[in-house]
Amino acid sequence: MDVAVACRVLGVSRSGYYDWIGRPPSLREQENTLLAKQIERIHLESRGTYGWPRVHAELALGLGVPVNHKRVARLMREAGLQGVYRRRARRGPVAEATAEDLVNRQFAVDAPDRLWLTDITEHPTGDGKLYCAAVMDAYSRRIIGWSIAHHIRTELVLDALGMAILRRRPPEKQTILHSDHGTQYTSWAFGNRLRIAGLLPSMGTVGDCYDNSMMESFWGTLQLEVLDRHTWENRDELANAIFEWIECWYNPKRRHSSLGMLSPIDYEAAHLPRSSPDDDR
Repeated sequence: MDVAVACRVLGVSRSGYYDWIGRPPSLREQENTLLAKQIERIHLESRGTYGWPRVHAELALGLGVPVNHKRVARLMREAGLQGVYRRRARRGPVAEATAEDLVNRQFAVDAPDRLWLTDITEHPTGDGKLYCAAVMDAYSRRIIGWSIAHHIRTELVLDALGMAILRRRPPEKQTILHSDHGTQYTSWAFGNRLRIAGLLPSMGTVGDCYDNSMMESFWGTLQLEVLDRHTWENRDELANAIFEWIECWYNPKRRHSSLGMLSPIDYEAAHLPRSSPDDDR
């Protein structure tokens, strides 16, 4: 459209129009441009998973940028950036419980190594399913043990438990290990490993995801941010991705809404005395 016609339609003078297009960006516009670049970088570093709450937390807590969460949400919408949303995990075969429920859905604990949670998930690849077992400390949501294999035998959960015991060295008869009724967890070998380590076994109700809701939430996050985002050609490719995500992202960096937007490792560092027995952090 001709400039003169446009000015006439809009009811502005040509001199005013040229003054407007030659005017430098306002301070607010410059701030938004810089903020949008920071938001884009944070979203990229989160592997494209963060929505505005975690992006805002990274700006405010990680970078010390004083910004309103509504402004962050608006700039993300304008840039076409959004988080990802989760689906439910699949369940495996179950058996009769070999331990009572010592948790009763009360997952809040005031110290590490009071309550551990464990479970298994699976995901298909081009050369067959891959299985992952994990052990979480309910205090910080930190994954303290994990194991990945092409099978779902008892060795899978024993390896994850062994890593957790080696890393944390839990005090005898003070740490509860809560699981579902999967046949791996009701096996003699698993129960014997618990007894040797001095762990207290606990099992929830059959078919009730709320009895191990923290682990369900963790699997949902893993599925959301890793498993469902690609078509995995083989087990090795997916195994490497899971390892990298747990040890390089989830434990040390990923901000958790239930931890005051701290990562599991940062939460432990902020709330535990320096004399903590967990020296591997």
